[in-house]
Parts: sequence; C-alpha cells; structure tokens
Amino acid sequence: MRYRKAFNGLARSLMIGLGTIGVTACSVAQQDSFTLVTELPPGFQIRGEAQYVPRPGETCTVPVKKGRAHPGFKFFKQAHSEKPQTAQFQVPLTSVEGGCPLVLDSFDYEVDAKYGPAHDNVGRDYTGIAFQQNVADNPNSPTPLQLKRQCEWLFRTAGPDRYIVKILKCAPIATPEQESGAVANGPLQRSHLAGKTLNVQFSVAAEERPYMRDTWIKFPEGWKRCMGDSLEDAYAFCRGNTTKFKPFKMPDGRDCSVYPNCTE
Repeated sequence: MRYRKAFNGLARSLMIGLGTIGVTACSVAQQDSFTLVTELPPGFQIRGEAQYVPRPGETCTVPVKKGRAHPGFKFFKQAHSEKPQTAQFQVPLTSVEGGCPLVLDSFDYEVDAKYGPAHDNVGRDYTGIAFQQNVADNPNSPTPLQLKRQCEWLFRTAGPDRYIVKILKCAPIATPEQESGAVANGPLQRSHLAGKTLNVQFSVAAEERPYMRDTWIKFPEGWKRCMGDSLEDAYAFCRGNTTKFKPFKMPDGRDCSVYPNCTE
C-alpha cells in the first residue's frame, strides 16, 4: 500500500510536470507567432509570402535556395471563391534556417480577382505589410491590429475588337481609428503582435475608372470610349472631341456603347 501511494504520487507529479511543459511550449509557440486573418471579397484569391531576414546583430546569412526549399520564406494560400471568405494563417515571427536566427521582415500579398468568364479575365496586384525591430514606444503611432486594403478596377480596351480589360490596383487605407495613412502603411512592431491577431480587410471600390486619362468621357448613362483618329486607333485620346465615340465589347462578348451599363 505504501508503494502504491508513492507510485500514485509520482504519477501525479509527472502528469502535472508534463502538463506544465505542454502549457509552456504552447505559450512559447503563441508568443513566437501571430494570427493573420484576411477578409476577401467575392471572386478574390490570395497568395501570401512571409519573408525573413537575419536577426539584428547577427552576422550569418540566409541559406541559398536548393530545389524546392526556400530558406527565409514561408508561403500561404487562400483559393478563389465566388463568395466572401476569411483566411486565417499562423505566421511565425522568428525562424531558424541553416543555424541562422531569422526574424519576420515582411508579409507580401499577391491578390488575384476575376472580372469575367474567361480563364484570363483576371486582375492581379501586390500589397504587403512591413515589420521592424522594436523602437521606442510612441503613443501617437500604436501598432494597429486591423489594417485595410482597398482594391479598385481600372478599365481599358484592348485588341482590334476593343474588348474591355481590367487592371486591379490595391492600396492601404487608414481605418477610422487611425489618423493618417502612415499608420496604415506600417511598418509594424514585431513584439507588439506576439500572440495576437492581426486582421487585414480587403474591399473593392464602388466605382471603376479608366486606366488611362483622356480616353473615356463620363455621361449620366456611363462612360463612352473616345474615337481618336479612327476605329483602329489603339490609344484613341479624346483631345476635346466629345461627340465621336466607338463601340467596344464586354468580357462576355456583348457589343456595347457605354460602360458599365453596355447600352444607353
């Protein structure tokens, strides 16, 4: 009986010890990373690339790429969806590659969005988040836990049939809690994010605009494509001519005279 009590006491001690180790390991992992939540509009997909550099003060270098191994990079992806979606990634703040201690330097987004039925009816742009080593705390520029990126479509015509082609542009915008765009652009303090959640919200501007200036004129019913010198004039600048316009085709093949309503 005495040995059984001793064994039970030892077992309880081991379980408590292992539990403590588990909690400690979990805590360390949480403090060495942050959760990146990305909200996407319908029709969007993203690829994320976290880039790491040697920790300040280190003299080592990031090992060179070998085959499919990309030292200093970690990759994330959220597939295309026709519905709004939320992606969640656990992003390490530090890493070790080839014995070299690394810290997170940037997280770059490759943003793709569909604008038409064809396989190549896709716009692409790049945006990202920069990080830096802690600097003296400044209460006037706290590290935000919410960032916004607004994307807009810029339209143009292309080819002899003048099909509508769209270019995607995404840029940081300040949230209502942030007084200036400088806060939205970062860089963010790494240690301020340890164990926390950073939310990045992508949105689409309500209105589209022409890709090139002086190529379209806006009317109440929509935008009209300037004629230029002829139907074959690929640039077709307006140059003050507000009476002559040419037709174009939507990505789905419709013949139109105004954008985006197609017909007047």
